[in-house]
Amino acid sequence: MAMSLDGFVARSDHRLDWLNKQPTKDEDHGFTAFQDSVDVIVMGSGSYRTVRGFGAWPYTKPVVVLSRSMTADDIPNDLREKVEVSDKTPPELMKSFDARGFSRVYVDGGAIICSFLKAGLIEDMRITLIPILIGEGIRIFGETQGDVDLELVSVSSFPSGLVDLEYRLKIR
Repeated sequence: MAMSLDGFVARSDHRLDWLNKQPTKDEDHGFTAFQDSVDVIVMGSGSYRTVRGFGAWPYTKPVVVLSRSMTADDIPNDLREKVEVSDKTPPELMKSFDARGFSRVYVDGGAIICSFLKAGLIEDMRITLIPILIGEGIRIFGETQGDVDLELVSVSSFPSGLVDLEYRLKIR
């Protein structure tokens, strides 16, 4: 997940224009390798609509959009083999993933990450800090039910100023 230095993953209207302000042309941030390491991607409807606005669909893995308002009819024909809509809770969804042989799930989007955290379904996270302050927007984490203790696994910095932070949740 990319995050501004002041803790936002998107502007209030879900725009991500601030992400492209950094000169990252010749940097390998490992996104392709990360994508290869997961079985399925879960995102909310806001993240889905934002990604659809990018033009070409950027994901090669199956995508599940968690939404109570969207249906399969909201997915364009060219993406129906790649994207599905679900209204399951995170635990229900994870059970269905187990049955499908999916073990590594990439959870994307502030509200969706929070729902998986609250359900105790996040084991590790990778956050890329973008050196910009955008002032307001959608926070990466909403309210948590108590402290969420993390253990730093690794830090990688890049000439552009981006910093990758990898954390593992501490087991209590």
